[in-house]
Amino acid sequence: MRRAKLVLLSSIWLIGAALPARADILIRVDQSMQRMSVDVDGQHLYDWRVSTGRPGYETPNGTFRPNRMDADHFSDEYESAPMPHAIFFDLHGHAIHGSFDPIGHPAASHGCVRLDPANAAKLFDLVNEEGLAKTTVEITGDVTVALRNSKHAPKVRAARRQPPPSAPDASWDQDTQQLGGYNGFDHAPLPQQSYTSSGYEAAPQQDPNW
Repeated sequence: MRRAKLVLLSSIWLIGAALPARADILIRVDQSMQRMSVDVDGQHLYDWRVSTGRPGYETPNGTFRPNRMDADHFSDEYESAPMPHAIFFDLHGHAIHGSFDPIGHPAASHGCVRLDPANAAKLFDLVNEEGLAKTTVEITGDVTVALRNSKHAPKVRAARRQPPPSAPDASWDQDTQQLGGYNGFDHAPLPQQSYTSSGYEAAPQQDPNW
């Protein structure tokens, strides 16, 4: 009898060893940076842009265990807005899901974490494969920091290069050249005024053919 028990226990152990091990998934959302990172068993796998909740509809900070998934979900509160590949991480309807709105703009949602649809599908498949029980969602940061940074982000404007003028005509007077006769337009500059004993008179104009 004892030998039979040992054989049975050995068989159960072998069956358990043959099953694939479930990997631990850690999803981190930084609201200050509007970024998400995904690690599997401690190995960094993905880094994506997100859009989190606007002031008054903040995405909650904390550590969560997802409780429900829906590949083709539509919002029950906001005019049946599409929420593809939704992973619900609390009991108040907040989810990570795909969105067809531009991603990366802070304070965009009503509390959910929005992802590009393709990235949301990848995350959904990963969590579906490994299981909700092996998935942890950590949300930190402050969306107002992201808003402040976006307002103060430098706006780089490409400088418009204008073709340099050809050599000035030798008949130009000294004052005209010092004042910068070429004004960047296709027409000649307005005549300069000079003062004489009899009053003002037009100064010599530059050659319009240069």
